[in-house]
Amino acid sequence: MKPIRLRDFVEDKDGWIYAVSAYDNSERAGCVLRYVPDENGERVSKSGVHYKKYDFEPAFEFIRKHKPQYLDVVHRIPLADIKRVIKPDEEIGNVIARNKRVAKLAEVFGVPMGTFGCTGSLLCGLENAASDVDMVVYGKYWFEAQKNLIAAVKNGRVNGMTDEMWDKVYNKRVPEIDYATFVLHEERKWNRGEIDGTYFDLLFTRSYDEITGVDMTKGPVLGKKTIEATVTDASLSFDSPAVYKVDHPEISKVLSFTHTYSGQALKGEVIEACGMVEDHGSEKWLVIGTTREAKGEYIISKTLLERN
Repeated sequence: MKPIRLRDFVEDKDGWIYAVSAYDNSERAGCVLRYVPDENGERVSKSGVHYKKYDFEPAFEFIRKHKPQYLDVVHRIPLADIKRVIKPDEEIGNVIARNKRVAKLAEVFGVPMGTFGCTGSLLCGLENAASDVDMVVYGKYWFEAQKNLIAAVKNGRVNGMTDEMWDKVYNKRVPEIDYATFVLHEERKWNRGEIDGTYFDLLFTRSYDEITGVDMTKGPVLGKKTIEATVTDASLSFDSPAVYKVDHPEISKVLSFTHTYSGQALKGEVIEACGMVEDHGSEKWLVIGTTREAKGEYIISKTLLERN
């Protein structure tokens, strides 16, 4: 069996469905609960089973009450408790067949089958009319899909983000940076848009040959810090967590566990970042997103701001 990786979904023995949110899943899969069978639930599977959808905080409360043995920084499920793994790259054909928007985006991205998929509620067959489209592309093919998306927006095949949609995203994210700064950074990321009136994300996940030995275990927290540093490597800046290697006398990496600050800076740019310092032995990491809404934490590209 292929390794469980970020943006897969898993189903446990009780039929609870979780979004995989980690790469280090060799013994226990790191996930967040999303759907639980519930006769009063509003989501309905193809087989007619009703599910209740759980957002982040309610999911932790539900796990704490019903399966406390899974509690960790995320929900950690022993592999023996997993009944089914649902992989975006393997299910994409089925999703394309029933969803015209996904089919159109697959054509726009122009990357080979097996290198992309659709995650979220569409992957699980639990979408509704209001569901966003969460597309995922693996490894180096993500950058090819991004390039093709830029071309599609510029030639009118796909709509760019409207002011109304930017307002919606900003209000949902509730970032620590002002609206103008937020949009300035977002507009150059080319990792979201609108397709036939529906919002979509272009999400990055590492290819299988890139996930060996990935360890994002939380280190001892040394306190809060704001730094200014030059980005030396942004190749994983769209990953989750986003990783920026930096030139700084104390901090070697800046990590963002919130999607708000993925792709926030390019190699060679000077960033200002505020977060919690973690001790990782020979390295110290500055971590943004230590709470769900990353209160008091942020990353901005000073280079981008000065240029504009």
